[in-house]
Amino acid sequence: MTAVLLAEDDEAIAAPLSRALGREGYDVTVEQTGPETLELALKGSFDLLILDLGLPGMDGLEVCRQLRGAGSDLAVLMLTARTDEVDFVVGLDAGADDYVGKPFRLAELMARVRALMRRRGGGDDSVVEVGDIRLEPAARRVMVGGAEIALANKEYELLKVLLDRAGEVVSRDVILQEVWGDADLRGSKTLDMHMSWLRRKIGDEGPVAERRIATVRGVGFRLNND
Repeated sequence: MTAVLLAEDDEAIAAPLSRALGREGYDVTVEQTGPETLELALKGSFDLLILDLGLPGMDGLEVCRQLRGAGSDLAVLMLTARTDEVDFVVGLDAGADDYVGKPFRLAELMARVRALMRRRGGGDDSVVEVGDIRLEPAARRVMVGGAEIALANKEYELLKVLLDRAGEVVSRDVILQEVWGDADLRGSKTLDMHMSWLRRKIGDEGPVAERRIATVRGVGFRLNND
């Protein structure tokens, strides 16, 4: 059974969300403060953390940062009443896997939970190698030119989507759906920012004609496999 830690101090949100998760078959633990959430997340055997941004004691961003800083790969779905694009990007940069703005419809949030669990679940663990890039899903390890590099969760997922379709143009909508679970983000700069960070980390910031990851204007991106 998938274990979910729900960190939400508003009982009007926590109670119905907990019941909805329970009906879907999830084992739910509810916590109301930031410090206790971080402690439970680090020592508990949870599969998913649904994390409110405005927790007392320690906000959700700091909880997420400390969680990632401790090396935890726990899936994190962040909730917030602040839906400005800057807050959205900050949340993802802190290590969240997905981000949902309040107020939300339960059906929509449950769909995002299922999509996140599918993405983080037992997919294909086959090693993928394209040129000097090697991705090892079982260990969530990425090697470039024989050296291991550290990627944030979204950067890793973005690279995997491109590697799995090496040589093909992958549309922006497909990337947004597979990495963020929401093609409606097409109007934001989220994908372009993460692509810029990914290129920098894999050393792909040279002349445009020589880049591993090519931008196909108006369509998407292609990872060259030659």
